Amino acid sequence: MKRILFSWLLCAISLGIFAQESDSKEIIKRGWNFGPLPVVGWDSDLGFQYGVCLDIFNFGDGTKYPSYDYKVNFEASTFTGGSSLLRCYGDFKTLIPDGKLFLDCTYFNAKKFDFYGYNGYASPFFADGIGLAEGETSALNMMSRNQFRLVASMQKRITGNLHWAAGFGYYNIQTGQVKLDEYKNQTTLYDLYRQTGLIREDEASGGNVLQLKAGLVYDTRDHDSDPTRGMNIEATLVGTPDIIDNEGYSNLGFTFVGSHYVPVWKDRLTFAYRLGVQANIIGETPYYFINNLNTLFFRKVYTEGLGGNASVRGINRNGVVGNGMAWLNTEFRWRFANFRFINQNFYLALNPFFDMGQVIQSYRLDEQKAAAKAYADNTINPFYSGDNEKLHTTLGCGLKVVINRNFVISVEMAKALDKRDGEKMWNNIGFNYLF
Repeated sequence: MKRILFSWLLCAISLGIFAQESDSKEIIKRGWNFGPLPVVGWDSDLGFQYGVCLDIFNFGDGTKYPSYDYKVNFEASTFTGGSSLLRCYGDFKTLIPDGKLFLDCTYFNAKKFDFYGYNGYASPFFADGIGLAEGETSALNMMSRNQFRLVASMQKRITGNLHWAAGFGYYNIQTGQVKLDEYKNQTTLYDLYRQTGLIREDEASGGNVLQLKAGLVYDTRDHDSDPTRGMNIEATLVGTPDIIDNEGYSNLGFTFVGSHYVPVWKDRLTFAYRLGVQANIIGETPYYFINNLNTLFFRKVYTEGLGGNASVRGINRNGVVGNGMAWLNTEFRWRFANFRFINQNFYLALNPFFDMGQVIQSYRLDEQKAAAKAYADNTINPFYSGDNEKLHTTLGCGLKVVINRNFVISVEMAKALDKRDGEKMWNNIGFNYLF
C-alpha cells in the first residue's frame, strides 16, 4: 500500500509540474456540469473500494465560480472488507433566498464493523486478538451493522455572516454478530458485552433514532469545498425523542464544531484547524448511536466515532467513543501546482497534519468496571484496562488532487502515536478535505 501511495504522489507531482508550465489560466465554469466517474479507493479499515459516482454541478452564470448554485451526487460502491454503500445527496445554495438546503439519503451495509468498546483507553486493546490458533485473523473487534440514514438541514441568514440552522435526521440501525463465515466460530467483544449487560437486550439488535436539530452558524469562508481563509462555526442543540421504539433512550445533546482557515502565503499555503466538542446534556443514548458525530452539513460519508477518515485520522475506526467527545485537527495545506487538463482546472496540494481526540464524558464506565470484576478469574480481561482516558494523538500527511475547486481526490497516511490506538499505518484514498 505504501508503494501505491508513493506512486500516486510521484505521478501527481510530475503531471502538475508539466502542466503548470504549459497552461495555468483558470477556466470559468458556467451552467450545468456533469462528472460521471468510477469510484476507486482504499481504506485501512474497510479495504479496497470500487463502484461508480455521478457529480452534477450548476454554476449559474459563472460570476460566483468556483462556488456553485446546486450540487447533486449519486454513489454506489462496495468494499472488499464486506461493506457496501448507496448514497444520494444534494447541496442547494440558491433554492432558499439567503440560505441553503442540504439533503442526504444513504444506506450502509457492513458485514464487518469496528467495535472497540467504550471510553477510549479504559477498554483494553488486543492487537492480535484473544486465544487464536496460528494463522487465524481476529474477529474480537468485529460486529455487523447496517444503517439507513435520511437527513435534511437548512440554514437562513440572520444578519451578515450569522445564520440560524435547523434540521432533522432519521436513522434505522441494525446490529448483530459479524456476518462472515470465516469468523463465525469466534467470540467477539460484541458477544461479551451482551453477556455482561454492557449492551442491553433492548438495544442489542439496533433500533430507530429520530433527531431534531437547531443551532447557529457563523460562516466567513471564501469557499465551501476548498476554503483558503475565513472560519465556519456550528453550535447545535440536538434532541432525540424516543417516539418510535419507546425503549427509554431519549436525550438532549450539544455539539460545537469550529473550523478556521488562516492564509500563510497568498492562496498557496493555508494553516487550517478544527475543534469539535460533543456532549450529552440529559438522557441516555443507546450503544449503537454513541459513535455518531452530529453535524448539520456532511463533508464525509461517514460521521462516526473518533478514528477513521472523518475525525481523528490514524487511530482505529470507532476506537474512541463515549457519552461526550472532543477532537482537534490541525494541518497545513500547500498548493504547489496549478494547471489545466482535459479542459478542467486542477491543482495539487500536500497537507501534513496532527490530530487528537478524547472521551470527555464516560459511557457506562461503572458497568464496565463491574463486568471486569466479574471476569476477574480469567487471565485476560477484555472489559476494563484500569487506565484513565487521555488524549489520543496521530501524525500524518496527505496529497490532494482538486478539480474545479469542488471535486477533491484525497490520499492520506497517518500513524497513531500510542500503540493502544492501533499499530498499523492508517491509509485512505477517498474524496474531500476532512474539514
